[in-house]
Amino acid sequence: MTSADGPGPDGVAAPDQPSPAAVPGAQPAADRHTGAPAVTRSEARTDGSVAAIPGVGATFTARIPAETTQVVLASGQGRDANKTTVTLWTRTPEGRWLAGESWQGHNANKGWTTDHNEGDLRSPIGVFSLTDAGGRNADPGSRLPYDKDPNFVVSGRGFAGEPLAGSFDYVVAINYNRVPGNSPLDPRRPSGSTKGGGIWIHVDHGGPTHGCVSVPEDKMAELLRTLDPAAHPVIVMGDAASLAV
Repeated sequence: MTSADGPGPDGVAAPDQPSPAAVPGAQPAADRHTGAPAVTRSEARTDGSVAAIPGVGATFTARIPAETTQVVLASGQGRDANKTTVTLWTRTPEGRWLAGESWQGHNANKGWTTDHNEGDLRSPIGVFSLTDAGGRNADPGSRLPYDKDPNFVVSGRGFAGEPLAGSFDYVVAINYNRVPGNSPLDPRRPSGSTKGGGIWIHVDHGGPTHGCVSVPEDKMAELLRTLDPAAHPVIVMGDAASLAV
């Protein structure tokens, strides 16, 4: 498989192909946290709903489509950090927001960027729709169109020396520089190959990615069963400071 964000053999995307600079000795997988994110008490009602998603400022809130009622928030620890807290938020009929579980995952090895380019080892900051899923494993009950394909495969070791096998057992394509409505394996890059691609939500392997967002495997299966095309789901992703603007 080729370098991060590029097409692999026969056009297979390889977002997390192992780096030759991987450091021996895998770091432990990130601890999970299943509590809802803290919110300002005055904002919350007895049902736990809030008027706005905490940590998402006016700039990014304005980019969430009016018809969207499911938001995956991936909030990174810092601009150059590679650990991320992921939470699924649901908009109520009143237009308020309810938080689901939160859990710990990873983003790209060097952090985040507003100008992603192939191989820069940074995850793109932005708001992107989520329309397509797939994986090497059988469909766990995905509401999004699901492409089961043996080409969802990666081997070798990651930046912390951790094994990458199984990372693509479940994936959700992030619609950054891709053609929505197609398998995550589709190699087309509308903005050109230099802008990267193959940016997915996928199974966490216990270390940083090349550009994707990763979450624990059981949470990936849960996410696939929850994301609903009728809810026009999007991911809001970036480091916490950038998202708060």
